[in-house]
Amino acid sequence: MLCRNDSLVSYESVKYFNAEAYEFKRFRDAVCAFQKQEYTLHISLNIMNIVQNLVFTLGLMITCFIAAYQVTIGQRPVGDFVSLLTYMAQLQAPLNFFGTFYRSIQMAMINSERLLELFKERPTVVDKPGVKELPYCEGEVRFNDVQFAYDPRKPALRGLDFTCAPGTTTALVGESGGGKSTVFRLLFRFYNLGGGSIQIDGHDVVKDVTIDSVRRCIGVVPQDTVLFNETLMYNLKYANPSASDEEVFEACRAASIHEKILNFPDGYNTKVGERGLKLSGGEKQRVAIARTILKDPRIILLDEATAALDTETEEHIQSALVKLSQGRTTLVIAHRLSTITTADQILVLHAGRVAESGTHDELLDMQGRYASMWRKQIRAQEAAEEARRLSDKAERLRNEARGDDSASQSDDERSGGNQSGRASRGEPMSGTEDDTAGPSMQGHP
Repeated sequence: MLCRNDSLVSYESVKYFNAEAYEFKRFRDAVCAFQKQEYTLHISLNIMNIVQNLVFTLGLMITCFIAAYQVTIGQRPVGDFVSLLTYMAQLQAPLNFFGTFYRSIQMAMINSERLLELFKERPTVVDKPGVKELPYCEGEVRFNDVQFAYDPRKPALRGLDFTCAPGTTTALVGESGGGKSTVFRLLFRFYNLGGGSIQIDGHDVVKDVTIDSVRRCIGVVPQDTVLFNETLMYNLKYANPSASDEEVFEACRAASIHEKILNFPDGYNTKVGERGLKLSGGEKQRVAIARTILKDPRIILLDEATAALDTETEEHIQSALVKLSQGRTTLVIAHRLSTITTADQILVLHAGRVAESGTHDELLDMQGRYASMWRKQIRAQEAAEEARRLSDKAERLRNEARGDDSASQSDDERSGGNQSGRASRGEPMSGTEDDTAGPSMQGHP
């Protein structure tokens, strides 16, 4: 059932919100509704069988009485009576068959209707007649007045224009919903354009070349990596089934995950679980980067490729991505602006258009949207550094305070031990009456 599938697939959300009882009630209500419909179906089948048998039995009785009467008065021979009984017996079997298998026939008709509806569906993103394979890809990407909308009432891109020269890095930044991920989807031909054109090396990706040839020259590292419920080696070789194991190892070293995989109990034969459930977010992201390296495309799309990584691993990944992007056209979606300061071109998208474009320094000099985002992130980083510094200072002071308390307690214990020793030897203790009385007694004759 649909509710059962949803609750099983999204079991983490169910646990997060303590919704087990709610999901159990949903499933129980769905089962009860199904049982009511099934009960109604069985009742109708039983009524139909009873009525059918009653009609057939009554008809048979009336026919037999009439035939027997005609035989007794000599109107018909006995053989006709026997033939009548034989025909009625042969007629009863098909009628019982249709009554028994009525449900199966009904379900088959429903499934046939669904299948026919499926046959009527046609893919919307297909090759145009007469298109050819994309020749060798140099990596120039050009968006010319591109318009697109998921919903006609809310356009996602409004006349987007930009060009990526071969071998350069272009970063797309901006607020959420500005159209950054839509650019990647359109370039990879997941959707048809609403207007304008997208060109790779001067070839229109919609009118001139096949979809398969376009996708062969593009590698994507998505924000949410989806893996098959197979081994790591299977998922890695999915990008290039003809790759050797050594090539897979080299790609994983470049993605800083080779040593991590070797520490798994089964190494590269480790099962990753459904949608990569057994791997952490950073591990899945690095597997995606390794697959892209293994595919060796001319155009690379990085959708927040280091978003789920820690700082140390991010540094390794950034150096690996720099090596990977050499000689290739790279488009990067980034929210951490510090990761794209060396990009050849930075495009600030706003409301489906390019609001600003230029290098990092040029955009800072403009004092526009990019400069505002940069200042906000710098302030946030400085606040985080200050909070971390204060936390470390407070922890250091607490440790020093605990150390001073321990030292003073040790001194008190040592002082108490010395006084006890003098008392046991009969020596006067400092601060007692003997010490104070001595001088006063010497002052009198």
